[in-house]
Amino acid sequence: MHHLSYGDVKTAADRVADGVRPVAVARADVGATPEYELFFALEFMQHTGSFKVRGALNFLLAHRERGELPDAGVTIASGGNAGLACAWAARDLGVPATVFLPETAPQTKVDRLHSYGAEVRLVGTEYAEAATACEAFAADTGALASHAYDHPLIAAGAGTLVEEIRSQVPLVDTVVVSVGGGGLFAGVAAAAQHHGIRVVAVEPERCRALNAALEAGRVVDVPVDSVAADALGARRASPMALAAAGNRNVRSVLVKDEAVVSARRELWERYRLAVENAAATAVAAVEPAPGTGDSAARRESAPYVPSAGERVVVVLCGANADPAELGS
Repeated sequence: MHHLSYGDVKTAADRVADGVRPVAVARADVGATPEYELFFALEFMQHTGSFKVRGALNFLLAHRERGELPDAGVTIASGGNAGLACAWAARDLGVPATVFLPETAPQTKVDRLHSYGAEVRLVGTEYAEAATACEAFAADTGALASHAYDHPLIAAGAGTLVEEIRSQVPLVDTVVVSVGGGGLFAGVAAAAQHHGIRVVAVEPERCRALNAALEAGRVVDVPVDSVAADALGARRASPMALAAAGNRNVRSVLVKDEAVVSARRELWERYRLAVENAAATAVAAVEPAPGTGDSAARRESAPYVPSAGERVVVVLCGANADPAELGS
């Protein structure tokens, strides 16, 4: 297993600098007498609407540097943000992309993939069937197989966020990220460890691959049943993520689905930020309704309560969901 380092992230940052949108960081409202500072990293404004472009671009550029981009292009199995990011990055580099999806994938995602120039193949009714077909395609054609999260180049690309956050909040103490398979978390943790920054890894209670792995001391399969499962629904965390979670500056917390829905609605009503449930998962870990109600009561309900004077940046990782859901 590759142990992700700060050097991997720094190399990725230099590699993708001209291809990604630098993340915007905005100060949040924590009430009239704030005890800590809260910021949102607006990564949902990234190309394709999620942080995934960072890893996808780093992956393809690194292989191009090595002369390892085959004529058959790149292939990936994903019904979500990773597939969109891979297709976008491949188009940007003039590389063919073949994306495998379950037959149940929403037509809107299929259409977006086509708009990025990808060839889309619908196989089976579950992700696992699409993934098997993707593996067979790579073996038969020689296409470069990418992954949604379990690859050091993908994770290192995601970690480039930390360098950009530090440029805007130089004295950041804590970065809060939601976790699915752990690519974003592993990259962020590698960079954060170098700078002495705490990382809070947040998962829904019914979608807790990293938390369960920490509990078991090894990667394990978990059931997936959460409102955020479309983006965070990995059945197991990557070994890289588990290794990163062993760092002393990492804390793993869980949030209820109800808190995720509430946080998503709060982001819209208070800030007019329309994000997906995966992004709201990270917000739900910090005081659920900043600036409202009794301070002590809020503290009791928060999985992570910042200390006095702490500077906290919550990563809003994506916004690929139907905004109409916010009104329901």
